[in-house]
Amino acid sequence: MIGIDLFHYKSQQMDRRINSFMSLWGVTTYDEYFDLLQKDPQILKEFIKKLTINVSEFFRNAERFVELQQQILPELLQRQSLVRIWSAGCSDGSEPYSIGIIVKELGVENRVQIIASDIDREILRKAKEGVYTANEVKSLPSALLEKYFTVEDNNRYRLTETVKRLVQFRFHNLLADPFESNLDLIVCRNVVIYFTEEAKNKLYNRFLQSLRPGGYILVGGTEPILQYRQFGLEHVMTSFYRKVGQP
Repeated sequence: MIGIDLFHYKSQQMDRRINSFMSLWGVTTYDEYFDLLQKDPQILKEFIKKLTINVSEFFRNAERFVELQQQILPELLQRQSLVRIWSAGCSDGSEPYSIGIIVKELGVENRVQIIASDIDREILRKAKEGVYTANEVKSLPSALLEKYFTVEDNNRYRLTETVKRLVQFRFHNLLADPFESNLDLIVCRNVVIYFTEEAKNKLYNRFLQSLRPGGYILVGGTEPILQYRQFGLEHVMTSFYRKVGQP
């Protein structure tokens, strides 16, 4: 019905989310809940939103973005005329847009391609709009906030078109759809924490196939790749892994 295979998600977490949603609507059996989801598009939309958990903010874990700006991107730009970046599970767009702001600050917007994807079509619409709450931009340095956002009457912050144009958004199911190739950086944070070990292993192997030799994967702080060597990766700094091989 929704194209999300729950067998790839950790069962305890899925059970908690589904049961809490059933309680909210006063439903006691899975069959009843399934019927409800089929009959009410709004409830189905809320169900998808609860399953995918879209929590993000600009420059979340700011030190990773400092390393990206000062070390990773300059290295990639030295060896590639066009650096290709994929923000996988991009949520509301704050992550790929944060990368876009760094690209603007480095003055290399003509040499970087940013692809951003998510399984939630509703959150992708929000991402493309580029309008955020004060809480969502709280980690931005004030100088960057003033430079790349305008404040609207309802105390929302609208991202400038010059940054929005740098990001290509698309619907994508990480566990089912084809991957891009010849990528230099894959950013996938706070996504695989909800997957089973089997699903994670499959995903990391597919990430590796998508990366050029010497390309990087950036993961979330709570989801380190413990067996990174078996995937053909080396650990270069906190949350950053590099594909082994000559670029």
